[in-house]
Amino acid sequence: MDIRRPRRRFVPRAPQGPRVNRQIRKSPVRLIDADGTQLGIVPIEEARQRAQEQGLDLVEVGATADPPVVKVMDWGKVKFERDKKARESRKKTHVIEVKEVKFRPTIDEHDFGIKLNRAIRFLKQGKKVKVTVFFRYRQLRRPELGVQILDKVTAATADIADVEHRSRLEGRQMTMVLAPKST
Repeated sequence: MDIRRPRRRFVPRAPQGPRVNRQIRKSPVRLIDADGTQLGIVPIEEARQRAQEQGLDLVEVGATADPPVVKVMDWGKVKFERDKKARESRKKTHVIEVKEVKFRPTIDEHDFGIKLNRAIRFLKQGKKVKVTVFFRYRQLRRPELGVQILDKVTAATADIADVEHRSRLEGRQMTMVLAPKST
């Protein structure tokens, strides 16, 4: 008995953007010239011929209209401008990174200072900090130890950070989120 892997069907992807030149199949079409003047309703072959004479492309700008609206333009230039705008908008979006600093309820003073300095460094870089106190075994019976640690962190970072989410116990962890103060 042969075991065969099921074959995957090839599904062509839908083209991104408007149809251009030979991709436009409907005829007749409403033609708009490169300078914006309407030339009326013409067969698709004539529209392609006019675009080719001008050395430009025929781009479908209104596919849902009846008849479809096509415009004579330089598609490469328009596509480049559109992609450039998309790149600029992606560049302007700012993703706020959340860093996590973990503490234990029985943490030593020196270790606390090191982790606190790390949290302060993240806040000065403009990142949010999630402060977590992780409880183990019988430590869960004394959640006030976790609250004390979070209060110490809040007091130490009061001048550079705001508490975004107050401390709350979730399972074995007590968490709090600090955000850098906006200047």
